[in-house]
Amino acid sequence: MGWHLSILIMTTTCFMLFPISDQSSQSELLQQLRKQLEYPRQLDAWGNPSSDPCYTQPTAVLAVTCEGNAIMELKIVGDRITKPPKFSGYSVPNVTLSEAFVLDSFVTTLARLTTLRVVILVSLGLWGPLPDKIHRLSSLEVLDLSSNFLYGSIPPKLSVMSKLHTVTLDGNYFNVSVPDWLDLFSNLTVLRLQSNQLKGSIPASIGKAAMLTELALAGNSISGNVPNLGYLSKLEMLDLRDNDLDGELPEMPTALVTILLSKNSLKGEIPEQFGQLNRLQHLDLSFNFLVGSPPEEIFALPNISYLNLAANMLSGSLSSSLTCSSTLGFVDLSTNRFTGDLPACLNGNMNNMVVKFDGNCFSADPAHQHEAKYCHQSHKGRGLNQDDGLVITVVGILFIVLVLSLLLIASNKKSCQKVLAEQQFLRKHKQDNSTSGMSSELLVNARCISHAVKLGTQIQPSYHIFSLEELKEATKSFEQSAFLGEGAIGKLYMGKLENGTLIAIRCLALHQRYSIRNLKLRLDLLAKLHHPNLVCLLGHCIDSVDESSVKRVFLVYEYVPGETLSSYLSGSSPEKTLKWCGRLQVLIAIAKAVHFLHTGIIPGSLYNRLKSSSILLDEHLTAKLSDYGLSIITEEIYKHEVVEGKRYLQNNVAAMEDSEDDVYYFGCILLEVLMGPKLHRKGGPFVLNDLVISISSQEEREEVLDPVVIGTSSQDSLSVVVSIMIKCLSVESSTRPSIEEVLWNLQYAAQVQVTADGDQRSEVSSQAG
Repeated sequence: MGWHLSILIMTTTCFMLFPISDQSSQSELLQQLRKQLEYPRQLDAWGNPSSDPCYTQPTAVLAVTCEGNAIMELKIVGDRITKPPKFSGYSVPNVTLSEAFVLDSFVTTLARLTTLRVVILVSLGLWGPLPDKIHRLSSLEVLDLSSNFLYGSIPPKLSVMSKLHTVTLDGNYFNVSVPDWLDLFSNLTVLRLQSNQLKGSIPASIGKAAMLTELALAGNSISGNVPNLGYLSKLEMLDLRDNDLDGELPEMPTALVTILLSKNSLKGEIPEQFGQLNRLQHLDLSFNFLVGSPPEEIFALPNISYLNLAANMLSGSLSSSLTCSSTLGFVDLSTNRFTGDLPACLNGNMNNMVVKFDGNCFSADPAHQHEAKYCHQSHKGRGLNQDDGLVITVVGILFIVLVLSLLLIASNKKSCQKVLAEQQFLRKHKQDNSTSGMSSELLVNARCISHAVKLGTQIQPSYHIFSLEELKEATKSFEQSAFLGEGAIGKLYMGKLENGTLIAIRCLALHQRYSIRNLKLRLDLLAKLHHPNLVCLLGHCIDSVDESSVKRVFLVYEYVPGETLSSYLSGSSPEKTLKWCGRLQVLIAIAKAVHFLHTGIIPGSLYNRLKSSSILLDEHLTAKLSDYGLSIITEEIYKHEVVEGKRYLQNNVAAMEDSEDDVYYFGCILLEVLMGPKLHRKGGPFVLNDLVISISSQEEREEVLDPVVIGTSSQDSLSVVVSIMIKCLSVESSTRPSIEEVLWNLQYAAQVQVTADGDQRSEVSSQAG
C-alpha cells in the first residue's frame, strides 16, 4: 500500500512541475531573444527576473499574448527607423544590429516558440537573408518583419505554412523577383512587399491566389504587364505604384475598393470596365502613358472619392453632361491633352470639390492651359483622314519595331557566339577559378538580379581567373600596339585570347594595401554585376608580391568595338552624328545600367565614374557603361582621379565634394548630350549655372544647344530632358531626383518623341496625298 501512495505522489508532482517547466522554458527563450536583439529598450520590462512576460501590460511597442502557458503572439516595434543612404549588406553602426547578430540563429530561437500565431518584429535592425527555417513556425497566421534590413530572396518554404494569412515584408532590401509560388498559399489574404528592390515581372500565378484581399508591391522595380487578376474575387486593395510596369491595363476584379497604379509606364486606354467597379473609392493612374478618353462612368461611380489621372497622354473633350458622384472629393486631370470646356460637375467652386486641370487645353483658366494646337498635335492626321492616318501610324510603328527587333537579334547572336567561344576556351584550363571559401556570408548571399524575364535566357560567360602569363600572351607582353590609352585609374590594353576572342584589359595600380583574400572578396562581388548595358567583366588577374600585399590587379573585359559617346558628341566626324532619338536611347540604356548598379545587387555600387568617355557604343549603337563598380575594389582610386567634368563645375563646390552621387554626374552627361560640340568647343573652365540658365530659356536655347538636337527633337520631348537635367545638377544633393525618376522621365521623353515623329509622318503623308 505504501508504494502505491509513493507513485501517486510522484505522479502528482510531475503534473505540477511540467507546466512550470514549460513556462520557465518559454521565458528563457524570450530572454534569449532579448539578448540576440541586443537588449532594446522596448524589452526593459523583461529585465525583472520575477516578471512573467505573459502578464506584461501590452503597449504600442510591446505585446505578448498567452493562452495558458503558451505564447500565441509576440509583437516588438523598435526605433531603428533610419535608413542609411546606402546599405551594403553589412551591419551599419547605430542603424542595424551589430556584426555579432546572426539572423539564422535568431530565427532558430524564435522557431522554438512553436505555438506562435502572430509575429510582429518591426524596425529592430534585423539584417541578413531570411532563412528557410522560418517555416518551422507551423502555427503562424501573421508575419510582419517590415522596416528591417532583410535581403536576398523570400524563402519559398513560406508557402507550406498552411495557416499563414498575412505576410508583411515592407521596407526591406529583398532583391530578386516576385515569388512565383504565391498560389500555393491556401489561406493568404494580405501580401505586402512594398519598398524593396524586387525585379522581374509579376508572375501570372498570383492571379490564382484566390483568397487575396490586399496586394501591395509598390516601390520596387517590377516590370512587364499587370497579370490577369480577374479570378481574385475577394481583392479589395491593389497597390502597384512606383514600378516599371509597361503593359496595358487589364480588367480588374469588381470587389476592388482601392487601385493605385501611379508612376509606372502603363500604356493604352483605360478599360471601359473600370466604369463598372461600383465598390471603387480610390483610383490613382497618374504618371503613366495612358491615351484616349477616360470612361466617363468612373466619375459617377457610387463610392468614388479620389480620382487621379494626372501626367498621362489622355485626350479628347469631356461631355458637358458629365455626371459626378456625390462622394467625389478630389479629381486631378492635370498635364494631359484634354480640350473643350470643363464640365459643370467638375467646377470645384460649386461642388466643394478639389479639381486640378492645369497643363491641358481646356477653355477654362487659359493662363494655365496650353494652346489648342498642343493638344490637337497628335491628332492632325486623323482630322484630315482618320483611317489613312491610323493605318500610316500603325505601319510606321510596326516598321520601327521590326527594325529594332532585327538589330537586337543580330546583337544577341553575336554576343552568344562570343560567349560560347569564351566558354570553350575556359574549359581548356584546369585551374580552379572558384573563390569558394573566400567569400563572407554576405557575398555568398549577394544576389545579382536576373534579366531573363526581360531579355530571354542568356548565356553568361564563365568568370575566369587569368594568370599574368596568359595576359602577356594575349597582349604580346603588353607591347605598344596593344596599348589603347591611359587614364587616371590606369592603363588600358587590347588583347586576343587563344581562341581569337578580343578582350580589353584594365591595369589598376592599388594605392591602398590589400591582402589577397580581402581583394578576392571584393572581386567576387564585382563579378556578380551582369547587365546588357554594362561591359561584361570576364575575369581578373592579381599581381602580388606575397600573400599579404597586392601590387596590381588586371580586370579583363569583353572588347566592345566602336567609339565612345564623347566622340559621337564632339562633332569631330560628320558621319558620327547621333540624332535626338538615338541620344535618348543611349541615355535610357545607361540610366538602366546605373539603376541596376544601385539596386540590382547587395551591396550596391553607388559611384561609377559616369562620363561620356566611359560610355561605349558598339556597331549597332547599343550603349554599354565601362569602368563601373571600381569603388567596390578601392575608394582610393577616386582620390587620385581628376574628373573631367571639373572644368565646368567651378562654381559648384558642394556638388564636387559629393563624389558618390551618380545622379549629379548623369546630369553632366545630359548637359553634354544636349550641347554636343558646343560644349566640347568650350576648351577652358566655364560656369555651369550660366549654361543651365541659358538652356532653361526657350529664347536662348537655340544658341546653346547642339543644332542636331534642335533639328531632330520635339519641343515637348526636349523640355522633359532639360527639366530633369536641371534637377540632376542641383547643388543640394537632397533635392536631386533618384535614378529611377531620371529613367522614368527619359522614357517619357522618348515616348513623347515617338508620338511627335509619328504625327509628323502622318501630316506629311496626308499633305502628299
